[in-house]
Amino acid sequence: MRQILFPLLLWLSCTPSWGQEALVVIAASGLPKIDLSVLQRLYTGRIVSVGDQTVIPVNLAAGNALRQQFLEQFIGQNEEQYTGYWLVRRYVGKGAPPREFASVDEAVKFIGSTPGALGYVPLSKVPPGANIIFRR
Repeated sequence: MRQILFPLLLWLSCTPSWGQEALVVIAASGLPKIDLSVLQRLYTGRIVSVGDQTVIPVNLAAGNALRQQFLEQFIGQNEEQYTGYWLVRRYVGKGAPPREFASVDEAVKFIGSTPGALGYVPLSKVPPGANIIFRR
């Protein structure tokens, strides 16, 4: 029984939670692959470029289930923490939060047409030939 149960538990721990689709980060062509630390620093405004390329991170609108999933799995914050973080940061003059889009399709269109743009999308919505720069 252990021989069956252990691999099953290992597989489940590596897959997204039930009902959640895997997210990947796509970017405009020219942006290199990044690691989780760089992704977190981009979405919290601690860095604004990768190499010599200025980066424009995009978010889905607050309340969107994919945004909540991204914040929890990639940034390590919930919506309230993330919004509060950006309220303080904006107040002290340290930048503005990433631009928001109402839908994945709008975000994908913006990312594909804007140099330096990047954002998270469900694996099923990755357009053909997209530049996937981070996957978990």
